[in-house]
Amino acid sequence: MPEITWEEPYCAEGSACFRIGTDDRGRAYIAVAGAEDRYLTDTREALRALIRDIKAGKADHLL
Repeated sequence: MPEITWEEPYCAEGSACFRIGTDDRGRAYIAVAGAEDRYLTDTREALRALIRDIKAGKADHLL
C-alpha cells in the first residue's frame, strides 16, 4: 500500500464523509472516511477535473 497523506474529512450535511489524499509519486486518492484502505486513485489532474466537473453541475443528475 502506498504512503498516503490524507486531508481532513469533508462531510456534507446528512451524508458520508470523504477524504482526499496524495502520495509522493503524484497520485491522488479519494475514500470514504473510515475506509481509507478502499480508495479510488488517479493522477492529481484527473482528480482536479472530477472536482471541477462536479462543481459545474455535471453530476447533478445523480442526485
